[in-house]
Amino acid sequence: MIANDPELKRRATVFKALAHPTRLFIVEELGKSERCVCELTEMIGADTSTVSRHLSVLRNAGIVNDEKRGLQVFYSLKTPCILEFFSCVEISTVQPVLNFPVKKE
Repeated sequence: MIANDPELKRRATVFKALAHPTRLFIVEELGKSERCVCELTEMIGADTSTVSRHLSVLRNAGIVNDEKRGLQVFYSLKTPCILEFFSCVEISTVQPVLNFPVKKE
C-alpha cells in the first residue's frame, strides 16, 4: 500500500516541512552560511520561540543540523541539494509565466 511506503512518508515529511514561507527563507539563508537562532530571529522579524519552532520542524524533517555552542544554538543546512530543487522549481514555474504570450488587442 502506498500510504505505508517509508520512503514516500519521508519525502512527504520533507515537503510538509518546506511548506511555509518562513521555513523556505531559513533554508535559503542556511544555504549561504550557518546561523544562530538570534541572527535568524532578527532577519525574520519574529520572536525567538516562533523561529525556534520553525527550526524544529526543519530539524525533525532532517533538513537542518543544530549545534549548541555555549548559550547559542547554530543551525546549518544538512541537505544542500535542496537548493537545487528550489532552482528547479523556479525554472519550471516562473519561466513559463515569463514566456507567456501577451495578447495584443
